[in-house]
Amino acid sequence: MASGFFALLDDIASLMDDVATMTKVAGKKTAGILGDDLAVNAEKASGFMSSREIPVLWAITKGSLLNKLIILPIAFGLSALLPPAITVILTIGGLYLAYEGAEKIYEFFFPHAHESGPKVKADLPKEEVLELEKKKVKSAIITDFILSVEIVIIALGAVAQETLPVQIMVVTAIALVATVGVYGIVALIVRMDDFGLKLININPEDNSFSDKMGRVLVNALPKVIKSLSVIGTIALLLVSGGIFVHNLSFMHHLEELIPVPGIVFEFLAGLLIGAVVLLIIEGSKKLFKSFKKTPAAHQ
Repeated sequence: MASGFFALLDDIASLMDDVATMTKVAGKKTAGILGDDLAVNAEKASGFMSSREIPVLWAITKGSLLNKLIILPIAFGLSALLPPAITVILTIGGLYLAYEGAEKIYEFFFPHAHESGPKVKADLPKEEVLELEKKKVKSAIITDFILSVEIVIIALGAVAQETLPVQIMVVTAIALVATVGVYGIVALIVRMDDFGLKLININPEDNSFSDKMGRVLVNALPKVIKSLSVIGTIALLLVSGGIFVHNLSFMHHLEELIPVPGIVFEFLAGLLIGAVVLLIIEGSKKLFKSFKKTPAAHQ
């Protein structure tokens, strides 16, 4: 009986060792997308009154955890019952990531007007402020759902050859760490300017050390968010390119024929495929608009 107990402990230790190893592998696979996740969520969580930033961020975090509770069982079910579906979803996710990266680059060179989202102002009635907050939180949770699907599927693809218990523990760990890590860092980012103002006001002396540090933090906030956006765009193209190279055989063969480093090829693959998807989507939008205008022209 004792030998059976120790054998069980040995099996558990071996399983946890496998889980730790595969969590590192899956973590590396999903790390690229977290830069974009950070930039998006930092933007979504900003624009509130200072006193409401943390409560709103907590509401988004709870929505993110609920998203994971919905996504994880579905992903594990597909992995167990229909494994090829994971590759298909992963490739579709890669197309979305490539499109998003290419669209951001296109927007940088050819900026166009966007509809401005609801802005929370201090002089609005309390009921209206809360209603606008709900809309922004809902929008952030929807965006988080899309990003969560990508993270879970990429992590699941990295451990697709492992047993189901290992898959469940590894992907669940990645999902939870991503949520806590991303929203923890977002909380620090959105409060950076407030902390800077506190340092500036900590003493009445001008040009003191606390004043200088405070001004650095206040001025750094927009630059941090912008740099995260750039890093996130590069990460989107690298992650999507890696998905194509590792899951599409013709892309893997093409990589062997082109004498460039793997990371460069993956970036170019993500950029080119993203550009094609962007052209198709933008062309479809223009075609749809022309069809909508045609009946009006004949009246």
